[in-house]
Amino acid sequence: MNKQLTFKLSLVTAALLALPLAQAADMSKADYNTAKTRIGADYKAARSACDSRSANAKDVCVEEASAKQTVARAELEYGYSGKPADQTKLKQAKAEAAYAVAKEKCDDQAGNAKDVCVKEAKAVELKALADAKMGKEIGEAKVDASEAKRDADYKVAAEKCDALAGDSKDSCQSAAKRTFGKN
Repeated sequence: MNKQLTFKLSLVTAALLALPLAQAADMSKADYNTAKTRIGADYKAARSACDSRSANAKDVCVEEASAKQTVARAELEYGYSGKPADQTKLKQAKAEAAYAVAKEKCDDQAGNAKDVCVKEAKAVELKALADAKMGKEIGEAKVDASEAKRDADYKVAAEKCDALAGDSKDSCQSAAKRTFGKN
């Protein structure tokens, strides 16, 4: 039973992670607003489809609809901005949504089986959040490394300019500052 539950949690996580990852695109504000409205309408339709269910099946359905909406909004934001921070938020939204759905599904069980189910769902979420955070830290490290390289190249160029004199030195320093983004 434990393997079956793990398999189900993995499927839920995979399904949410398999949703198309939005890529940064040239999206107009009108397209963005239209997509945002569509996401809201899709949520309302999915939410109303849950009304025919009862007990925990209804709760799971509502949680799945909410998870899809949350992930779709995060994908839209990332697709609109293309920012690495929004990509990290998308990964976090997927992890949190998968956890919320899995946790709600655990309510069908009782006792130790329910406790194990919740712990497994939480473990999957924590791993996904750690992966998202690691991606963020790697991105920040790349930015820091890029800045360090640019600073080192500027120092080399500035040092080369010191060998010159007069107007040549001034124009060399100005060119180095422009090239390496220094003011």
